[in-house]
Amino acid sequence: MVVRQHRCGGGALALCALAVAGVMTVGSGCSDPGGDGGDGAGRRAVALDDPAGTPVAVVRRAAEELAGAGSAETRTSMETAAGGTRVTIRGEGAYDFRRQLGRIRVVLPKDATGSHEHRPITELLAPGALYMKNRGAGVPAGKWVRIDTTTLEDGNLVTGGVTDPMASAELLRGADEVRYVGRTELAGVTVRHYRGVADIGRAARAASPSSRGALDAAAKGFSTDSVPFDAYLDDEGLLRKVRHRFTFATEGPAVAVVSTMLLYGFGAPVSVQLPPETDIYTGQVEQGRSGPEAP
Repeated sequence: MVVRQHRCGGGALALCALAVAGVMTVGSGCSDPGGDGGDGAGRRAVALDDPAGTPVAVVRRAAEELAGAGSAETRTSMETAAGGTRVTIRGEGAYDFRRQLGRIRVVLPKDATGSHEHRPITELLAPGALYMKNRGAGVPAGKWVRIDTTTLEDGNLVTGGVTDPMASAELLRGADEVRYVGRTELAGVTVRHYRGVADIGRAARAASPSSRGALDAAAKGFSTDSVPFDAYLDDEGLLRKVRHRFTFATEGPAVAVVSTMLLYGFGAPVSVQLPPETDIYTGQVEQGRSGPEAP
């Protein structure tokens, strides 16, 4: 299976790995989840079990179904590993899929930034933009950093330590080679498990206008177009969990990142107020310290 390779320029944001965790040159030992079945058996099973359509059609509709549901609470994780060291960044918050606005509290692991502990980072997600508070790296307390995600080589798929929930779903618009693995249970909800590969170029072309700019940037910044994924949808077609596996080509060992998003509490109210210009820091952001790298 072809995995995505990301070209990293020498100075452009240092996006070769999880800048949010300060682990810029690590390689991943993350394994693919089990439960795989044969292609033929999977297709026969979905014909009987899933009257909504083929596995490809079901998965590609995920973003539309989420927009119809309106909003959801979310938990996220982003994991990488090098040798015997594994680093996981976790997030929790809520996202409005209709307005494509979200608020997530990102927790860094101890010592991942070179210090014993780091204050949680508050991230606001908006079409074409990522706002971060408590970023550190010389940013004054109480100030926000704003990043234009359409200028990021990865389209903010990994930069913030959280894959934007809408981007996670929009990536599935490019799904191909999808197999129905079977039914399982997730947090007490029966779900259907699908496994396949998403083509980021195809996803960008099919994405909603608000998401297209960032995905276009990612399509241009990666050297291949394949993102392996596992997606779990409930009987109403709502995406409950998705795991994407990104691989970067760097100056050192290849870097693999596993990004996982869980969705629950559909219809939950989401309050997001973007900061005024006076609260946005426009000075120099120090390199090699805590938080995602910014321009």
